[in-house]
Amino acid sequence: MTTPHPMKTLADFQLSPQGPTAQPDAPVAVRIAVVIPCYNEALAIGQTLDEIRSVLPHAALHVFDNNSSDDTAAVARAHGAQVNGVKLRGKGNVVRRMFADVEADIYVMVDGDATYDPAGLRQHIAMLCDEGLDMLVGTRVDDHQDAQTYRPGHRWGNRLLTQSVAGIFGGMFTDMLSGYRVFSRRYVKSFPAISHGFEIETELTVHALELRMPYAEAPVAYRARPEGSTSKLSTYRDGWRILKTIMKLFIAERPLAFFSMVAALTALLAVGISVPLAITYSQTGLVPRLPTAILATGMMLCAMLSLVCGAILNTVTTGRREAKRLFYLSVPALPRGGARP
Repeated sequence: MTTPHPMKTLADFQLSPQGPTAQPDAPVAVRIAVVIPCYNEALAIGQTLDEIRSVLPHAALHVFDNNSSDDTAAVARAHGAQVNGVKLRGKGNVVRRMFADVEADIYVMVDGDATYDPAGLRQHIAMLCDEGLDMLVGTRVDDHQDAQTYRPGHRWGNRLLTQSVAGIFGGMFTDMLSGYRVFSRRYVKSFPAISHGFEIETELTVHALELRMPYAEAPVAYRARPEGSTSKLSTYRDGWRILKTIMKLFIAERPLAFFSMVAALTALLAVGISVPLAITYSQTGLVPRLPTAILATGMMLCAMLSLVCGAILNTVTTGRREAKRLFYLSVPALPRGGARP
């Protein structure tokens, strides 16, 4: 009878510039990359990098500068990060380049505004490895130092949008729009990144739900920005874009449900306007309002066509989801519990 391999702890692993290297009896070594999207964050990026470096001293730090007009790139380089420029404006465009250009086994994505406390990063990476997760989301916990840090309007909007996604796609997320996430390589290399702006967090969430990836949430302290720096998030404009993205993903990922709803509504309207015609016909044998009868017939035909479109698109979506799943499975997974920072 063989003795089971003892569970490793963080102390059993050493970090090297190429990635965390296990002691001789450890099964694997992993590479950790911290990817930070930035736009005009010269006042905050230095603090962000220093704090992350203190927690993960040998992780690779990548700052992706989204065509900033200030000294973000220079400050990031001065603090030891590799800086990559992204000309296309928008966080979604930056995430697309980050996931395409950086090679690692574990990816940490955090905003460059110094609002997320990275003190728990090692524990979160260990949680990702121990539980075999593909994504861990840091749920924001207000530190109550500044009333403007996590404004009630943003909190309410986040809750509304998160619940909308949960109602359509399922899942138990409580902070879908968090900018603090830890990913497996499997997740990153199977993510298509279609979004352009701040709606990218919605796409990140739905991708995990659609492929039924294992995910979890962990609390992260959410702090005020450094004095002088300003948020790039527009409450109403970006909220509307996120809502539109949810609707687009609903149509793309749940076509049968969407077009069935359209068909049901159209059929009900057709029946509603045809009932008086049916009553008149039963009494007189005549159809005096012929245009209304034609409209009711056309609406019922549209309802049937909508249902057929939903069924066809559902087949296409199923095939596309299977292709994404197969590509996801083609990326080697980290052994559960076998790697740590």
